[in-house]
Amino acid sequence: MTKNTLILIIDDDNRNIFALKMVLKSKGFDCIAANSVTEGIKLLEQYPETTLVLMDMMMPEIDGYEGISVIKDHEKTKKTPVIAVTAQAMLGDKEKCLAAGAADYISKPIDIDKLLHSIAKVLNDRT
Repeated sequence: MTKNTLILIIDDDNRNIFALKMVLKSKGFDCIAANSVTEGIKLLEQYPETTLVLMDMMMPEIDGYEGISVIKDHEKTKKTPVIAVTAQAMLGDKEKCLAAGAADYISKPIDIDKLLHSIAKVLNDRT
């Protein structure tokens, strides 16, 4: 599952990026990161082999909902799955994230086992 898997983390909090990168790298994933959707889109263009995006939903300027829309509207990235990551975890959030185009949803604080299960599910759904 992890062979040749490049995960882009888009989150405005460097502590979240650091923690996710450490965990994912320890599980054999390659990771790149961006602090904004704009920066994330540039990385997707620079790294077309990106397998999956972990998108924080609550960010300033462009939020994750709009970010997913931008990724899905772009010809080169529209098939790249996005897992929505949010601290909100309010009733209806999961449905709203999925309706925006996310392949799956996970809430913060992130349960690593759930995250790894979600990544495996999303990647298996692609094949």
